[in-house]
Amino acid sequence: MVSSMDSLFVKAQHTSLPKSLRPTSPPPDNVPKHKHIKDLKLRTKLNRQAVHVARSKALVEDAELLLASEAGKMQVENELERTWRIGAGQEAAKGRRELKLDGDILPIVGSMGHVATFDWQTGTMHAELQLQETCRDITFLQDQSFFAVAQKKYVFIYDRDGVELHRLKAHIEPTRLEFLPYHWLLASVGNTGFLKYQDTSTGHIVAEHRTKLGACNTLAQNKHNAVLHLGHSNGVVSLWTPNLPHPAVQILAHLGPVVGLSVDQSSGGRFMATSGQDGVVKVWDCRNWKGTVREWTTRGGGAELEWSARGALGVAVGGSVNIYTKPSIQTPHAAKAPPPLYLTHPIPHRPLTSVRFCPFQDILTIGHNAWSPNFDSTEADPFENKKARREREVKGLLDKIQPDMIALDPDFVGSLAPTTKLTTAVNDTHDIPFGRLPRLERLRIQGKADETEACEGDKNDKPQSRAEKEKRKMRGKGKSVKRYLRKQRKNVIDPTAQREEKRVAKAIEKGQMEARQPSALDRFRRP
Repeated sequence: MVSSMDSLFVKAQHTSLPKSLRPTSPPPDNVPKHKHIKDLKLRTKLNRQAVHVARSKALVEDAELLLASEAGKMQVENELERTWRIGAGQEAAKGRRELKLDGDILPIVGSMGHVATFDWQTGTMHAELQLQETCRDITFLQDQSFFAVAQKKYVFIYDRDGVELHRLKAHIEPTRLEFLPYHWLLASVGNTGFLKYQDTSTGHIVAEHRTKLGACNTLAQNKHNAVLHLGHSNGVVSLWTPNLPHPAVQILAHLGPVVGLSVDQSSGGRFMATSGQDGVVKVWDCRNWKGTVREWTTRGGGAELEWSARGALGVAVGGSVNIYTKPSIQTPHAAKAPPPLYLTHPIPHRPLTSVRFCPFQDILTIGHNAWSPNFDSTEADPFENKKARREREVKGLLDKIQPDMIALDPDFVGSLAPTTKLTTAVNDTHDIPFGRLPRLERLRIQGKADETEACEGDKNDKPQSRAEKEKRKMRGKGKSVKRYLRKQRKNVIDPTAQREEKRVAKAIEKGQMEARQPSALDRFRRP
């Protein structure tokens, strides 16, 4: 039996430090010395940086030795066979093996508000939401712990469990989202025609560009230089950066609206593919914009495009998905003929809406509009775990419906009750709410009306004498209070009023002013 110290000594003999951690490793050859710089401190710093860069390149070359072969693809045995006719039989399917890889999380969003993130290999559900409003796009942020959804009015950010974290009110009516991982910027474009960049680390709007080209429904990112490519409804494709208020490049790509846009990342962002509503697919060279590299016409109008990490171009149009590989799609060709077809996958009677490749392998995900009788996870979830079952039970108890609500028409549950309307006994032709009825009518409906009040009211309608009116007017006022108020009014002496009266009397004596004639309104004057 070997002791722990002996095993540690044995491991130390057969292991060594990586080259990047060896402090005494000799510097590589052909390293510039910067002898022309006179400043000793600056020259030493530059030499140290040059040595570090040379060592890094050497380590990269050592790591590339592990890639003994290039990335392969399906090949045929002779020239008569075609790759797009090959199918996997039952015997070949028996030898299939699945390897679990971390990070295979797929976010999906439906136009009716169904949002879900799950592991597409194991079928494990991470989050599922029923937002019950129009949703147009979804994207992960810096990792798979957060994702943003372009909803009907704003952009919302959720965590891994589907809990709403932020509501970005600056992004109004978004249609497409892109996240720049090296800049931590969330970019959106929408029906308002504004392209907005928001820093997810600080929450501030970095840039806001007005495209002046109307609503935009197509957005793609060039991961090589973080430039955003926008396709507009007038056939124009524009390239934008946060530091320029105008597009860096603007070209007229199609005669109709641009419906598909993608950038080839395997070539360092050199090639861009676009498709228009006119049914034309074009491949552009981003190094110069003199013309298209390849151009061909598809059947069925606009096509959805997507480049894979290995340079395969997927074109979804009509009822099929076609795959084209390089170098045929990157080689200039004068004729407007489609390139050689590599693979095809027919999906009949299902309008295709989107195609996406997995980041590190050529696995294509296809979205379509066809409805199928799938399960409703709010009623029965086949991926339900112990925690989800417990949450469903608690939610079911909180939303329990009373038994008296069972009826043939279940739509009344959760709706507002109609306003109560009562009719009067006098006029049953008009529906008047009970609260708007006169007091006598309300008392009459309740059975509390005193019919003598109506009789007294009829008597009072007759003409009354002046004494009766004064008596009725003074009802409720005591004589002592009336006498006190009259005394207070008589004892008040206003000097201004006295001077005015004297002035008027003198003017009347001199004939400058006529005496005021009595009027019928004098009885309302205060004594």
